[in-house]
Amino acid sequence: MPLVHRGPVMPYVRLRWQPRSIFEIRGQRARGRRCRQLHRDTWQNVLIMHNDASTLHALGLIPMMNRLSQFCALAATLAALSGCGTVTDPITSNLPETHSGRPSIVVSLREQEAYLYRGKNRTASSRISSGREGYRTPIGRFEVIRKDEDHRSSLYGDYVDASGKVMKANVDSRRDGRPPHSHFMGTPMPYFLEFSPGYGLHQGYLPGVPASHGCIRMPYWKARQFYNVAHIRTPVVVKP
Repeated sequence: MPLVHRGPVMPYVRLRWQPRSIFEIRGQRARGRRCRQLHRDTWQNVLIMHNDASTLHALGLIPMMNRLSQFCALAATLAALSGCGTVTDPITSNLPETHSGRPSIVVSLREQEAYLYRGKNRTASSRISSGREGYRTPIGRFEVIRKDEDHRSSLYGDYVDASGKVMKANVDSRRDGRPPHSHFMGTPMPYFLEFSPGYGLHQGYLPGVPASHGCIRMPYWKARQFYNVAHIRTPVVVKP
């Protein structure tokens, strides 16, 4: 039986970021509308996938309906956790490459998008979250100088005890005091592509606005795709 979605498409979480001018307010509202539209598209894609699967199952072409339903639910969950992601990310980021050539990465801070190229051919794109006010992402021409699949921040993270319990969260290890019997644990930054000392592309939360400490956050599937294609000395261009 086709799945009919009668509830709300997705709760919209109000951001803590506080705008400082009418232009920032308008920009925030525009980004909010874009984020909500992506949420609606995500659930519509899941419904389409489920309904198509029901039809194929009725024709006897899909014997294991439960497995496909679980895949749809998993895809929707991953999309939500990646920050305004869509169910197409796991698919498009795993397609075989049809172009050859030297890889390069171009980042547009204005568009909040990153693009992956093979030669002159654009092979992938991704939404990003760059540095917020006071932590601007550097602009210019760079190269990948380090790759670390399981990187952790050396500056930002939590103070935890021996069992892993968080004693003090969201700290800057340079300024925040360490509670007794605790140690610093850096924030995970998977698929880290460092292009300038202390700055890189990596997987992270995307709230729909620039929100990082200067790095370029990407959804999980896209961060992994860019990481697997790029290598040391891959050109990285960051545009305003």
